[in-house]
Amino acid sequence: MISWRSTWSIYTRELMRFLRTAFQSVLAPVLTTSLYFIVFGAAIGNRMPDLGGVEYGAFIIPGLLMLTLLGETTSNSSFGIYMPRFTGTIYELLSAPVGVAETLIGFVGAAMTKSLILATIILLTARLFVDYSIAHPLLAVFYIMLVAAAFSLFGFILGIWADNFEKLGIIPMLFLTPLTFLGGTFYSIDMLPEPWDTIALANPIVYLVSGLRWTFYGSSDVDIWLSFGITLGFLAFCVGVIGYIFKTGWRLRA
Repeated sequence: MISWRSTWSIYTRELMRFLRTAFQSVLAPVLTTSLYFIVFGAAIGNRMPDLGGVEYGAFIIPGLLMLTLLGETTSNSSFGIYMPRFTGTIYELLSAPVGVAETLIGFVGAAMTKSLILATIILLTARLFVDYSIAHPLLAVFYIMLVAAAFSLFGFILGIWADNFEKLGIIPMLFLTPLTFLGGTFYSIDMLPEPWDTIALANPIVYLVSGLRWTFYGSSDVDIWLSFGITLGFLAFCVGVIGYIFKTGWRLRA
């Protein structure tokens, strides 16, 4: 049986840590997003044709949102579990009567909440630069929460795997961010010539960006159900890996 009191304690602790670093966690993404809109939306957007009937400035909103969410969710989650390991306070969690379910629900719930806060702020910021509408707002919220849950678990795994600060940032910087930039954030895959349009489909971030773009405008580069399926599959994979980690104690009790 799940102890909701323990879950709430983990959830509030993670959320308060997010609020204590509001400058880095909130203001920095907003400033970065604003710069992207100034450069790509205003300077370049006026020279770009509409993509699928959507103004270029509005077209890049889902991609910019995904770019920020993936980076912030992964980094916050990995740092949240790495620091208790680094300071040794992880043993308090391991020795407490708290199960895997409570730990994951607390961490993931906090990550999802933080993602919704960030998404709201970014969308409000975007409104200052471009007019846009969301075709399926409920699906957009659900998809953002789904992606946040998957990548908070992924960050959880990274935080357990990393044994120094350099490893903690190597995956987001060298792999996640470049794949997001190449995942259709600022362009449609259909704009790429052969064979690059086919090669681009090997990038898993393409499906995440396309899925969120569909919830905004009702059209995307790939089928929406394929995007949902890949996201759910990645979520299930991360849950399985974390279950194995807690079962074996890999890097937790070392």
